[in-house]
Amino acid sequence: MFPFSFFMAKTIFITGSSSGIGKATALYFARKGWNVAATMRNPDKEKELTQFSNVLLLPLDVLNQMQISEALQETIRVFGTIDVLVNNAGYAASGAFELATPEQIKKQFDVNVFGLMNMTQAVLPYFRAQKSGTIINLASVAGHCGFPGMSLYNATKFAVEGFSESLQYELNAFNIKVKVVEPGPIKTDFYSRSMDIISSKETTVYDNYINKVTAKMNAMGNKGKNPDSVVKIIFKATISKSNKLRYPVGCFERFTIFSGKILPHCLFRFIINKMFR
Repeated sequence: MFPFSFFMAKTIFITGSSSGIGKATALYFARKGWNVAATMRNPDKEKELTQFSNVLLLPLDVLNQMQISEALQETIRVFGTIDVLVNNAGYAASGAFELATPEQIKKQFDVNVFGLMNMTQAVLPYFRAQKSGTIINLASVAGHCGFPGMSLYNATKFAVEGFSESLQYELNAFNIKVKVVEPGPIKTDFYSRSMDIISSKETTVYDNYINKVTAKMNAMGNKGKNPDSVVKIIFKATISKSNKLRYPVGCFERFTIFSGKILPHCLFRFIINKMFR
């Protein structure tokens, strides 16, 4: 049983906590004294987070409505409340769109968009009842700028940006805040574990270009920021009392997003093309 004093601390509910940004977020908030509901598909495999008495490990697939309901109910039963939802679970399919299978297209939107919407819709009744709450959606620079070989991933992140921007208006009257955290390349296993490379043995005309783009993407990821840099922005967004919507993670992210808005489209496309070649 968790001590009664845990009911006095704030509670954060995080999806995709098994690795990368999700796990780093769970560790950071646990060390800050928050109650943490760290959810993942296979919590039995997790070792590090079990060392914290204020961390509750829960099984969760964001496409499983029953698991979502059970995880939220168990978090409230143990900690008394949920104050923040972090929609972190993500997946990327990289490659030529023509070669993508219906299953890959569906999975890309299921995890990044519909799973995020499932979680958001499920937590809103709790937030409305307590007249407060914060939803943190992990988007990306890729939600503002299209990148070569990432058409499916880009589409989902654009969707998250638009969904979040519209949702904030609906929830403002209930004192529920919506925040979007926008990382760029991050040094995690996302590019190996969570990325699905689209390819076809029958159609190889894209191979030369996609191989170059993928190599560049992996190199950018290897040189990217540490996940803790994203976690600090998540924490900043979480404790902010303002209605600020977007939180780019660093200078590169702010510059890229700003450049995409002010530069002529042909010039911006030239720069992106040059980067990836």
